[in-house]
Amino acid sequence: MSTACEQAGSAMLHPELRVESDPDAIIRDGHRLDHAEGTSKPLRPAFEPQPRGAKVRGNRPIDQQEAAARFIAATEHEKMHDERLWDLRQKRDREMHGIPEWEELRSLASAIKEHTLTHLDEYLDQFEANARSNGIHVHWARDAAEHNQIVHGILRDHGATTLIKSKSMLTEECGFRHYMASVGIEVIETDLGERIQQLDNEDPSHVVVPAVHKLRTDVAEVFSRTIGTDPGNSDVHYLAEAQRKATRPLILNADAGMTGGNFVVAETGTFVVCTNEGNADLSGNVPKLHIASIGIEKIIPRLEHLAVLVRLLSRSALGSPMTQYTSHFRGPRTGGEMHVVLVDNGRSERLGLEEFWTSLKCIRCGACMNTCPVYRRSGGLSYGATYSGPIGLIIDPTFNARKYSNLPFASSLNGSCTNVCPVKINIHEQIYAWRRVLVNQHEVPLVKKAAMKAAGALLSRPAAYRAAIATADAALAHLPRFVIYNGLNAWGKHREVPHPPEQTFHNWYHANRGAKQ
Repeated sequence: MSTACEQAGSAMLHPELRVESDPDAIIRDGHRLDHAEGTSKPLRPAFEPQPRGAKVRGNRPIDQQEAAARFIAATEHEKMHDERLWDLRQKRDREMHGIPEWEELRSLASAIKEHTLTHLDEYLDQFEANARSNGIHVHWARDAAEHNQIVHGILRDHGATTLIKSKSMLTEECGFRHYMASVGIEVIETDLGERIQQLDNEDPSHVVVPAVHKLRTDVAEVFSRTIGTDPGNSDVHYLAEAQRKATRPLILNADAGMTGGNFVVAETGTFVVCTNEGNADLSGNVPKLHIASIGIEKIIPRLEHLAVLVRLLSRSALGSPMTQYTSHFRGPRTGGEMHVVLVDNGRSERLGLEEFWTSLKCIRCGACMNTCPVYRRSGGLSYGATYSGPIGLIIDPTFNARKYSNLPFASSLNGSCTNVCPVKINIHEQIYAWRRVLVNQHEVPLVKKAAMKAAGALLSRPAAYRAAIATADAALAHLPRFVIYNGLNAWGKHREVPHPPEQTFHNWYHANRGAKQ
């Protein structure tokens, strides 16, 4: 079965991404050993300026469609982004087919998360008590502002002015770097992708691979501008090594370190960070002061539950059996100090939303993004939010329904996101539910609302619908092109209008089968 899946995957994969003869490949039992992104042959595109993300204008609705159109127009970027993420999806599928109990693992992971969320207060209290007994200082933050103020207070008390930080979507959510810059504290990202994005003054575009939307030439331009590399050298090994050499002194001389947390274990009072670069270990152990910012939904009851979720995380995210580093933090290093900030920031409110609370099960693997045809072709920055792709469509409106009111409509509702979710979140159903909620809350444009109302009235009356179809078919057959392809025809902006059929199915059925009833 695995061989068949590999052949199918190769057939669907772009030739430039296949590596049939790689001298550096690791062969085990006659098969190539895949690991994360490392086995993909890099695309070698022509130079093309990188398209920027959505234009954020205060509280106005994000125009994802406009930003997506600019990304699609950059054909080299769109091609690379689509193929690279589909490559990760294919690797995920190969790992899935290699584990007979895969669906049982998904069901168990979903049950663990649902149980924890329905007993969240109990497990958070248990974690706090056990963490304090381990020598960890535990803080509680109601929102992003309070989180930033708590961390600032800790740094101020220790006279810290430089902070090294591993990858953390929560701190992105809280606008942490911008706040620290405003109070004179330098934050240095240590994850390669996050560092690229920081140096380019951009947000991450993906929850796992933050700079996946960039070509190697984009990275070469950013590094030449910020750390002095050769602008004409876009070799990935050269760029990665240059960034390492530039960042390592900053790590060694930092006053404090910060990590996020993939999982928090109530039973032991510990937290776990999963990385492929070891940068979380550096951030947590090189400076004497370690601060961990963690969302309250990351809690799990016992250590045995961690094994289930860890087996699913990296396989779903990158198609690798596990991350290179799965680091357990139990307490401060000798002579050091450790603080954990548990952040709510709207999670308690989301927990009370009947249709949307299960979105809190998300373990930030990004599998839904890797499979989503809209995300793959429009780029993560087109969403104008911390969380993009399918999971972002159901999380972002809980933060600001007006600002992110357009996002739930950026989906084909094909259900692939739900099929690959390792904790079985019904993502596509929640996207549809958000559409209904936003319409009821009047958070959609009047033109769209009027069009949907008219469509609803037409579709609810069979006779009127059939008459309209006949009229439309006649118009399509005889009207000149400039009349059909006008500003009101949203379909015709990006695709050809289908040719009208000679007869409708209703007419065919009435003529061929109706008399036999």
